[in-house]
Formats: sequence, C-alpha cells, structure tokens
Amino acid sequence: MSASEQSAARATGLASIISLVAIISTSFGVFFRVIDHDDAVQTAQRILADQRLFRLSIAGVLVNCVSLLVLVTALYEVLKRVNSYLALLTALARLVQMFTWVFVAVNLFAAIRILTDPQNAQTFGPDRVPALANLFLTGHDTYYVGLLFWALGAATGSYLWFISRYVPRALAVFGLIASSWCIVCTLIFYVYPNVERVLNWWFDTPLLLFEMTLSVWLVWKGIRQVDLATVRV
Repeated sequence: MSASEQSAARATGLASIISLVAIISTSFGVFFRVIDHDDAVQTAQRILADQRLFRLSIAGVLVNCVSLLVLVTALYEVLKRVNSYLALLTALARLVQMFTWVFVAVNLFAAIRILTDPQNAQTFGPDRVPALANLFLTGHDTYYVGLLFWALGAATGSYLWFISRYVPRALAVFGLIASSWCIVCTLIFYVYPNVERVLNWWFDTPLLLFEMTLSVWLVWKGIRQVDLATVRV
C-alpha cells in the first residue's frame, strides 16, 4: 500500500468531517430556524433581520460542496485498486450529491437577492416578493435528491470497504445496512411524502452516524495494510 493511498484515506475522512459539520451547523443553526415554507412572509422577515447570518449559511453550504469534491477525489484514489468500476461508481454518486448542494447554494443566493433588491418590490409588488423568494428556498428540498445518491455511493463504498478489509468489517456492514435503509426510505418518500412525518430523524440518521464513524476512523487509524491479491469482488 502506497503512502499516497494512506494520505488519500485520511483526506477522505477529514473532508467528510468538514462536510458534515458544515451542513449540520448551517441546517440546524439557520435553515431549520429561519425557513418556513408555509409562511413566506415570516421567512422573509427572518432572513432580512439577519442577512449576514443567512449569507454565512450559504458559505457553509459551499464549504460542504468543496469538501465533497475533495472527498470524491480522495475516495476514488483509496478504492480504485479494490475495484475500479465500483470505485468510479461510488465517486460519481457522491459527485452528483455535491452538485445537488451547488444547486441549493444557487437558489439561496437567488432568494436573498430577490428579497434585498428594491426593484423587485416595484416590479412584482411588495406582497409577492416573499412568495417569489420562497419558491427559490424550496430548492433546499433538493437535499432529498442528493440523499439518494449519497446513500447509493455509501452502499457501493461500504461494499468495497467490506471486501477490502481496509476498515473493520462490522463498520462496513453497518454502512451497508444504513445506506440500504436510506435508499428504501428515500424512494418511498418520493411517492409518499408524508412518510417523513412517521420516520422523522430515522430517515437518514443511521447513514449520518456511519459516515461520521468511518470518517473519524480514517483520520485516526487510516486504512489497514491488506494484500489485495486475496480480495474477491
């Protein structure tokens, strides 16, 4: 095993931790407290009351995007010798996840521009501007599109972690179970949106726990020395 692969493994873990911290802090610190899709006026007032905080949250989303881009590159470097096809599939799935967050960031920029540009009030009327901004804020729900690809990437990645024995197999099995659960829940959610009320945080929490545990392991321990000639895909 080369030193570059070990460095890539640690870079994968660090990028994942930064990504998770960035998106969790912005989601719980800003989005969940500010955005109310059922009350566009109230949402607009909250955003305008602290524009800097809202812009900081957009920066957090972009930090998440950059971290995911680093993760994609490093993850492929680590797993390509195990199985280049599945490693590429894993990387591409996570790349799609990254682009969904780019789309979210673009929509957030559009929403605050709509709310702060005085010409919009003259063009559309002051009562309609919050509704227009709220339309772009619904782009935050793109998360559920990215979630499917995150789970798909985690599933194929977990399989490669398992057969390679780079990390404890129990951790890889947990990843397979968590990602499979998330894939099923996400697909059901697309057809029956109200299922989110039943599942609540159990929707993606197992996948989040796996991702964080794997990331800490990679930063702390790196990957094990394994003879890949004995690996059967």
